[in-house]
Amino acid sequence: MILLEPVITEKAIKRIESENKLTFVVVLNATKKQIKEEIEKIFNVKVEKVNTQISKNKKIAFIKLKKETPAIDIATKLGII
Repeated sequence: MILLEPVITEKAIKRIESENKLTFVVVLNATKKQIKEEIEKIFNVKVEKVNTQISKNKKIAFIKLKKETPAIDIATKLGII
């Protein structure tokens, strides 16, 4: 499993609403391609782009979904919103 947990901060929620992006903590050695494939498989969505950032020994993935798939729907299923 590559995805560890969703990030639930005010900034992450703003990204969901305004940029159609989900934010997850992922394993450190995960590639963008692996993250994209896992998100598409688990949530049955299409991913447009994945950006990553390493901060405080954690890897954060910012997953931008395609316009036809609202990130807010996935966030609701996860109980973020």
